[in-house]
Amino acid sequence: MSFNSKKQLVQFLAEDIGKGDITSALLDKKRITATIISREDAILAGVQYAKEIFKIKGCGVKVLKKDGTKIKPNQTIMSITGDAGEILTCERTALNLLTRMSGIATQTNQIVKKIPSKTKLYATRKTAPGLRYFDKEAVEIGGGKKHRLRLDEMVMIKDNHIVIEDSLLSLIKKAKKKYKKFEVEVENIQDAVLAANMGATIIMLDNFIPAQIKKTIQALKDQKLRNKVLLEASGGITSKNISKYGQTGVDIISVGSITNSVKGIDMSLEI
Repeated sequence: MSFNSKKQLVQFLAEDIGKGDITSALLDKKRITATIISREDAILAGVQYAKEIFKIKGCGVKVLKKDGTKIKPNQTIMSITGDAGEILTCERTALNLLTRMSGIATQTNQIVKKIPSKTKLYATRKTAPGLRYFDKEAVEIGGGKKHRLRLDEMVMIKDNHIVIEDSLLSLIKKAKKKYKKFEVEVENIQDAVLAANMGATIIMLDNFIPAQIKKTIQALKDQKLRNKVLLEASGGITSKNISKYGQTGVDIISVGSITNSVKGIDMSLEI
């Protein structure tokens, strides 16, 4: 767990508490044990962060199910011991993060099973502000890859950059002067070949249908460029059609819905 993630957990809890949990403050001081219970099948993610949230308030936590575990309804994930008021103060923040991350990990895991093992499922930057670190951690727990976490990690030349510069070639030349690795988003086969010729590390085939991807791969093979670049399929890809994209031969498939259309896993804290 990084320093920044710990700092964020403190902020998450403080956001929910405000000036104080005035309802829990009505309770007599009492030491209790509570448990977090699963209510549906899922891939568990976020346990270490939920544990840390309770520890911030001085609670003891025993983890019974680790991240990445396949859980079933009515299984105990962790037990928490401490002051009753402090446990209740932490309850919603811990559950919110745990259920969201488990939802992302579960959805990711379901999609990963639909593509060949050599094709990697990547998360995108379509995450909730403030939750990117945790969202992408959940993707990795579910069997996907994080891709770039922030804008400073890798150059990615996209359509709006090209519109402003008015030249894909010019942007690629600028990127090559400063960086060894960079990614280029393209909308046609010609630009894909250009980007590969110019040394792009990854070429994102934006909104290409599977037939167009296959034609692009063949064009790159004809130019003896296919093995020099990674190809990423992106745009309009869902759990329903991802298997078709996986059959094209691309190296990477990026799907925004695994982080921006999350269905949280049902869990509850029981005393």
